[in-house]
Amino acid sequence: MHDDDAHADPRIAEHAPGECSARARTLLALTMVPGLGPIRIAQLIESLGSAEGIFTATSSQIARIRGIGPSTATQIATHLHPALDRIDEELERIARAGAHVVSIEDPHYPAMLKATPSAPPILMIRGCFDHRQANKYTVSIVGSRSCSVYGSEQATRFAGAFARAGLTVISGGARGIDTAAHRGAIRAGGTTAVVLGCGIGKVYPPENAGLFDEIVDAGGAIISELPVNASPDAKNFPARNRIISGLSLGVVVIEAGLKSGALITARHAVEDHGREVMGVPGRVDSAASAGTNQLLKSGAHLVTDPSDVISILERDAFHLYAGSHQAMTADPSREPTNRPEPQQQMELAREMAIGDVDDETRRLLEAMDTPKTGDELAEAMGVDPGQIRAKLTMLEIQGRVRRAGSRFERVR
Repeated sequence: MHDDDAHADPRIAEHAPGECSARARTLLALTMVPGLGPIRIAQLIESLGSAEGIFTATSSQIARIRGIGPSTATQIATHLHPALDRIDEELERIARAGAHVVSIEDPHYPAMLKATPSAPPILMIRGCFDHRQANKYTVSIVGSRSCSVYGSEQATRFAGAFARAGLTVISGGARGIDTAAHRGAIRAGGTTAVVLGCGIGKVYPPENAGLFDEIVDAGGAIISELPVNASPDAKNFPARNRIISGLSLGVVVIEAGLKSGALITARHAVEDHGREVMGVPGRVDSAASAGTNQLLKSGAHLVTDPSDVISILERDAFHLYAGSHQAMTADPSREPTNRPEPQQQMELAREMAIGDVDDETRRLLEAMDTPKTGDELAEAMGVDPGQIRAKLTMLEIQGRVRRAGSRFERVR
């Protein structure tokens, strides 16, 4: 795909099952080597110069890398070339699952996730996740598998509102809150993405097979970093949660107990990724909401309406729009040389927001000569309604557009 494809219809931009770039093949092979996780793979690449350089390194060269002793180096070196030999078989299994492979060095790899610590070297994606256009603005919803009717209702309500606003809803595909969030987004005509705690060739929980098909058919995605046939083991889910957070501008926690995995996602969001964490309050005497309520006591944003979330994420979306989101959320202890000063970040954001607009945005603003619904605007422009949801959201955040009931009107 060329850079111009970033502005294409996401359906057109879909990848063929089993598609994998040359760099993705190399990184996929590395993920199949026992003892190599995302952090160690990044460390090896930094020390040896490239992913390809790892396969030509001797065990003694690998052993000299900080944190890798002779025993681990021998294990890695022993499994490197057998992993290369198994690549074609793995790609065949990925193709049968209807997925493709994206590496961290490919342009299609989600930019916000790439900027996080321990970002997965590769992602297997079934469906379409276009981080540059259709899925640029994202929010995750997480919570308990054993949720109450209240929790399910709130997850559905929030996800539906986000989808109608043009945001992609990210969650883990699990029972309970996750499932309600995915269904809420789909029913609202939006897109949603599932991050699995198993391989892309598995369906977990099994009763969500139909839901996952609906998500892909609606233009969404099923995503995993694990080997295609990896089982849904408990040890996989904490790592899965860092991807949910990394893909999102912010995390909304709905009905999570004190031991809920949703709190792991919230911790990644705050401590590792610099993301906003929001909580929907539950009953004070409900064990199902004890974790959420504890988050609120600890300083998470209390939200009772989807508009609260959009307001909280305004700054983050602004920086993403302006191209300064990575600098804003970067770890200050690892100061990048090209990081703008805070004032420069805001000036850049302001310039991008109020400067010359692209042709499609200009057409959209011109079409609002009178208040119109999203469907009416899409008809006037001759495009699919899904294509303009994200732009309407950004224009609303920028104060250029406001809602008047179900219609949008240009701010004069």
